[in-house]
This record gives sequence, C-alpha cells and structure tokens, in this order.
Amino acid sequence: MSPPRVSVVIINYNGGAFLQQAVDSLSRQTVRDFELIVFDNASTDGSADTLDLSAVPAARLVRSPGNIGFAGGNNRAAELATGRWLALLNPDTVAEPDWLENLLAAADAHPDCRNFASAQFDLNSADTLDGAGDAYLVFGIPWQGGFGRPASELPGMGWCFSACGAAAMYDLALFRDLGGFDERFFCYCEDVDLGFRLQLAGHDCLFVNTAVVHHAGSGITGRTSAFSTYHGTRNRVWTYFKNMPAGILLATLPGHVALTLYIAARNVFTPRFKPMLRGLKDGVAGLPQIRRPSAWKLPRHRMKTRHLLSRMAWNPWLMSARKAHVRDLTNKPADQ
Repeated sequence: MSPPRVSVVIINYNGGAFLQQAVDSLSRQTVRDFELIVFDNASTDGSADTLDLSAVPAARLVRSPGNIGFAGGNNRAAELATGRWLALLNPDTVAEPDWLENLLAAADAHPDCRNFASAQFDLNSADTLDGAGDAYLVFGIPWQGGFGRPASELPGMGWCFSACGAAAMYDLALFRDLGGFDERFFCYCEDVDLGFRLQLAGHDCLFVNTAVVHHAGSGITGRTSAFSTYHGTRNRVWTYFKNMPAGILLATLPGHVALTLYIAARNVFTPRFKPMLRGLKDGVAGLPQIRRPSAWKLPRHRMKTRHLLSRMAWNPWLMSARKAHVRDLTNKPADQ
C-alpha cells in the first residue's frame, strides 16, 4: 500500500468539543489521500476518550504520557507521519471541505515552494479574519496578519513571512531536516521561529487564500490568558534574538526595544501586563541558552541580507493595526 500524500496532525490538550468538530471537518475533505494523527498531550477533560475517528481514513490517536506542548507534540507526530506533506490543524478549527485540495493544488502549481499558509476566518464570525499568514516586522515583532480585520480585506494568493501553525502545510522532509519546532518554545511563536529558519534557508511561504479554515483563536488556552501572554511574549524575544542576523539585529535593536515598551504600555492597565513582564524577564534571561547551538540551530545555508529584509514588513503601523502583509504572487522569492 502506497503512503498517503498528506499527513494531517492535530495536537490536542483538553480540546473539549472543539476536537471532534475539527476531526469531523476532515471527514468531509474532497481529498481522501491523507492520514490523520491526533496527538493527545495527556488531556484530562475526556476529549480524547470520547473521540470518534471512524469517519476519517487512516486515522489514529497517539497518547503522550505528559504534556510536551504544541512544539513537542508536532515533532513526535512528524516522526510517525508517512505522507509527502505534513499539514497541521489546530483542534479549535473547522476546515472547509476543499482545504486540503486547495493546498495541494497550490503545491502542484508552485513546485519550488515547500511551505504554505491557509486563510483563517473567525469561527464565531464569518465576516472577520483570524489570519492571513504570519507577518514579521523588521524590528522583531511578529503578528497574525489580518487578525480581527474585516473579511473583505482577505488578500489574494501571495507570499507571506511564515505560516500560522493552526493551519499550515510543510514539506515533511524539510520539516524534519530543520529539526521541526524548537521544543524550548513549548507553544506560541514556534511557528514563526520555524518560518524564520525556513526564510534563512531560502524557503519563502505561499499564502493560499482559497485554503480556508475557521479558527476559534486560542479557544482552548485563551488568547488573553496569562499562559498565552507569557509564552507569546517570551518566545517573541527568543525568535528575534535567535534568528536575526547580527548586523540586522544591531541596527534594529533600538526599534525593537521601543516597540516592546509601546506594546507593554498599551497593556499596562490590563490583566496581561504582569504575565507580559514575566515573559520579557524570562525571555531576556534565557537568551544565552537560546543562542547556543542545538538541534534547532540556524540553517547551514544563509540567504543574503537584502533578500531577507525584502520579505519582512517595515511599517510599524501595519503591525499595530494587524493588517495582512502578503506580497504579490508575481513578486517571486529572490534568489539566495
């Protein structure tokens, strides 16, 4: 029996009713040549115990004895995957029936591209975007492009900095070659970190506007929870200092500090402020460790600085307004 074309992975941790909805959406996919691996991170809510996989071909549930995070869970699942492509889907999403079909069509039309981002809409509001690829400001601040913006602002197919891990597709061999996600991140920003490493290795990301999922957006962990705020803040610092080439890092560091203070000031009277400060403190304290050579060290091949800069956003207002940053499809990735 030949291996499936796609291995779809869902990482679950206390996903509740969300998890079954995500699996059910995969049972309706127009493409049937895929396997499904549900990796459960030691959930305690019974969501894995009651999960029905019967309507999905080649589906299996893998249980972890402990919670190893989104990063670790995807890495373990990728070790088990047998497909040509690795598609990640959050448990708090519902994929349109042609989600996989349109991702694979984009892969066929762009054979040199090896990672793809999906169009994400708010699960509770069809008129609101949840994301159009991840964007990265040259001063070291990532954001979910288009989050909270009107659905009418959905960009056409084009190039973005990285794929949001809630609904992404990677070349499985390339994912493994780069070491997968950095497990030190646990969760949040690990997808941007991987996207940065892919960019450094010369692999631009294609945003596929027709590959649609509906996403609750941290429906399980809570977008403004202390947990998500802490990890998002800490890992943002790590992504910047770990991946940014030294020359750009020195030139953009003052702007990074200024924008970090701006973001903190915007949250000073909110419950997010204290976990944000803890994230900054631990992010800075962890820099010596995060810069050490590891399984997730920088790619062997480094792209030219001007080409890397051309793939980042330069206008802080885009980040502040959470506008999408997708480059025109005709603007082909620059040679390394």
